[in-house]
Amino acid sequence: MSHPMRRCSAAGSSNGTPLTRVHLTLPDLASVARHASVRVIEGVVIPLALFLVGLRVFGAWGAMTVGLVWAYGLIGARLFMRRRVPGILVIGAVTITARTIIALSAHSITLYFLQPSLGSALVGGAFLVSVLLDRPLAARLAGDFCPLSTEVHANEHVRRFFRQISLLWAFAQAANAGITIWLLFSQSIGTFVVLRSLVSVGVTGSAILASSLWFRTSMARNGIDVIWPRLRAARA
Repeated sequence: MSHPMRRCSAAGSSNGTPLTRVHLTLPDLASVARHASVRVIEGVVIPLALFLVGLRVFGAWGAMTVGLVWAYGLIGARLFMRRRVPGILVIGAVTITARTIIALSAHSITLYFLQPSLGSALVGGAFLVSVLLDRPLAARLAGDFCPLSTEVHANEHVRRFFRQISLLWAFAQAANAGITIWLLFSQSIGTFVVLRSLVSVGVTGSAILASSLWFRTSMARNGIDVIWPRLRAARA
């Protein structure tokens, strides 16, 4: 199987006329699901369970410490087994460390949980500003995974799609931040931690699903034929 998102090509013109075909080399969906499930278990399910246990046994500050131990324990285990340490795991460990230090410095548990919500709000603002500047952030993120040709970026239908998707993600991030902040100030810590995870997964998953369906519908409606790997193999 070829490397996910390794090659992208397209046929079309830069004057905004519809593209005839867009080729995307995508990974097998089963492989993506297996890979994602491991990340969800490591990054969401186990940390949530450990925090709830730590909260009951050691209190809020002890639960925060348990979260730190788990994050650095994952990194240490991979280094010990001489396995590659995912960049997202390192970023997560650094982030939780910074949150803990700031919360300890301010002696505020609320501040510990408030920081991610403020970050989500800032990300949502970045998506919105990128649309106002006509440099949609969604297009930049898509390019990180699958570099698109100049012809694709110049196509007016593709540009409009990325502007719309950027607005969708601006709304999703703002909704995530708003709901989470409301839960933080209205629920107990234990209830908040559980509901925050459900809200985050629900909002993000819905945004991903909406983006995927929107992409298929938008490209088909504007005469842009997207060829997926299995379909391309069948045609060949």
